[in-house]
Amino acid sequence: MSLTTYIWGIRMLTLLSLGAFVFVVRVVDPDAAGLVGKVLFYASVFFFLSGFFNLLLLRLRKRQVNAENAFSNISLSFRQGILLALFSIGLLILQSFRVLIWWDGLLLLAGVFLIELYFVSRD
Repeated sequence: MSLTTYIWGIRMLTLLSLGAFVFVVRVVDPDAAGLVGKVLFYASVFFFLSGFFNLLLLRLRKRQVNAENAFSNISLSFRQGILLALFSIGLLILQSFRVLIWWDGLLLLAGVFLIELYFVSRD
């Protein structure tokens, strides 16, 4: 698979997940749906953000290095996009429980950073 095919696939999936997010926000009542509505909301936000961050990180890496080296960094961008989406979802969940304070956000960031350091040290 080429880099452009991968980028177009991620773009289409990100737009599809954005449509799912808009659908969930407009149709699902969080009070009436209960746990299922919240899971649908957080899942749609996660898929949208992971695709968005993946595309953003690929674009930044593509500008820094040439296109051949950007293809070798696909897995790195994918992993970091998922970790950034997990960080964002974690912040949203903490805010929904009304326990988000700046040091809780920093602890969550440190946890995501440690996970990334684990993967980088493995390579």
